[in-house]
Amino acid sequence: MQPTHNSKWRNIAFSLAGMVQAIELVDKLAKTGYSNSIEQEICVKTLWVRNPDSVETVFGSTANMLAGLETLQTLLDNRTLPQRSDILRYCMGVLHLHKQLSRQPAMLNIIGERLDKSLTQLEMFGPTHENTLANLAEIYTDTISTFRFRIQVTGEHQHLQQPRVANQVRVLLLCAIRAAILWHQVGGRRWHLLIYRKNISAALSQLIKEAKQNLLQ
Repeated sequence: MQPTHNSKWRNIAFSLAGMVQAIELVDKLAKTGYSNSIEQEICVKTLWVRNPDSVETVFGSTANMLAGLETLQTLLDNRTLPQRSDILRYCMGVLHLHKQLSRQPAMLNIIGERLDKSLTQLEMFGPTHENTLANLAEIYTDTISTFRFRIQVTGEHQHLQQPRVANQVRVLLLCAIRAAILWHQVGGRRWHLLIYRKNISAALSQLIKEAKQNLLQ
């Protein structure tokens, strides 16, 4: 069954919000050394969701993605906010890395195989345990970090030098790329952000409304 016009923009908005939520956590880690542990767990869990029935299956309820939904809405409404400039730069970088990765099917297979192998570790320690994160960060280092283009994360040197923070940043960038892959699979394209920004914004408004209603239940 082909998605309806409205469901198309909903899927595109939801998957983009997933990317933004992971990226915003990267920004917080780089600047403060910490991030929201619940939001981080939601992002990391998406790495093991393969062949989902829907976008919602990947991220769970809309309530899980409220932070990403609201940040994406802010970015679409005002792309010149100085406090959001790093997030916007990371977003463009992730979309570029996704495009490069899509041309490397062998690398995609390697990432998938290594994620499958990490399932035992996930079941033993959980998605945000330091052992799990170190393993996932290594996957990022061995694959995506080998591209000539790299995302330059800016923040406090004292935080970025910590192995714990560095691992979390790499894992969240991997999560953001996973969301970008989903975004592309549901029909998302970079030019949509210019020509169909109102459609995406309208879908975001509805998703944010649903997310807040779910939080009240």
